[in-house]
Amino acid sequence: MDMKKRVSLELRHRSPAEVQELVLDNCRSGEGKIEGITEEFSNLELLSLINVGLTSVADLPKLPKLKRLELSDNRISGGLEVLAERLVNLTHLNLSGNKFKDLSTLEPLVGGA
Repeated sequence: MDMKKRVSLELRHRSPAEVQELVLDNCRSGEGKIEGITEEFSNLELLSLINVGLTSVADLPKLPKLKRLELSDNRISGGLEVLAERLVNLTHLNLSGNKFKDLSTLEPLVGGA
């Protein structure tokens, strides 16, 4: 099942602003991008995108209440600065099983003092 269709099914006749948890594990992303998730999901606290074939998180919208993001078992290799910019309340991030060549890729996620 593709990601956009799965998002619409997970809404279950609710508006995006009513959704606090969205689990899209094992659905397929077209072209390795995040699809169907917009800034309308303003109260989202948990987003799980495990094993969906992501190569990029560039299309992740600003989600101010998101605390937990699961991105394990994808093909992400960089571009993580958008996470620090758009997910200001993120406290848990799982990136295991991705394609990082070295730890410098993770530097944008290190908080400043």
